[in-house]
Amino acid sequence: MLWVPVTIVAALAQTGRNAAQAGLTKSIGTVGATQVRFLFGLPFAVFFLLIVHFATGETLPLPGARAFGFTAMGALAQIGATALMLMVMQARSFALATAWIKTEPVLLALGAALILGDPLGWGMMAAIAIATLGVIISSTKPGAAPWGEAMPVLTGIAAAGLFGLSAIGYRGGIVALDEGSFVMRATVTLVIALTIQTTILMIWMLLADRQALVASFRVWRASLGAGFLGAFASEFWFLGFALTAAANVRTLALIEVIFAQAVSVWWFGQDVSRRQWVGMTVIVLGVGLLLRAGA
Repeated sequence: MLWVPVTIVAALAQTGRNAAQAGLTKSIGTVGATQVRFLFGLPFAVFFLLIVHFATGETLPLPGARAFGFTAMGALAQIGATALMLMVMQARSFALATAWIKTEPVLLALGAALILGDPLGWGMMAAIAIATLGVIISSTKPGAAPWGEAMPVLTGIAAAGLFGLSAIGYRGGIVALDEGSFVMRATVTLVIALTIQTTILMIWMLLADRQALVASFRVWRASLGAGFLGAFASEFWFLGFALTAAANVRTLALIEVIFAQAVSVWWFGQDVSRRQWVGMTVIVLGVGLLLRAGA
């Protein structure tokens, strides 16, 4: 059950990173804020790998074609998911954007079972369904015009699907590595993923959006903060993927909705509705059932 505290730490760090990126979006745009977590996160990931290497004395495992392919799939899906996530956060509140994106575990559980052969028992399926129902309750708004709500909802669900595909790719990449402890395999996979993402985004921004790239260096303190939180959260996500099925990790990660709600109230000054309280209660119930099924 080590994956449980690991995932909680990852969810806390990711909430902070999302808040930092949402703030950067206002000053450097969606693309600029998207690349910050990769470009400014890569040096921290390399530093984490050096710590693991010297602390354990393990050699660095070299990825084969299968491990690299899965990791590349995860890296590309995450780029698209992060950009869509920031678009939703611009359109709606921070907490509701996070809630829509957290519909991810249902698609992830089915995809991981088909692609990776991860176990998917009835207890886990019920827990995922209940927790996702809580997300849906939290994200709906009585009396709102359906058309006015449609695009942010669809964008959030699209981001959720890509985040799910990303998690499948990362767990597949970690499992495909033949050597090393779970910490070493997770950290190596993280460095490979961030290297791919940083290279792609740097090329894109140099060709299409140099202004946003320059702006991210202009606010380097905030960019470094978001990069560190991104790398730190990713390190713990990858540790979770190395320890258990990706669906377990991402379902427990639904507690991030509660963390995000706290950020919405204390940081962004947004209100909490009764429906959101009900939804968060249902999420907690689903997470509790997941932990019981896992135990």
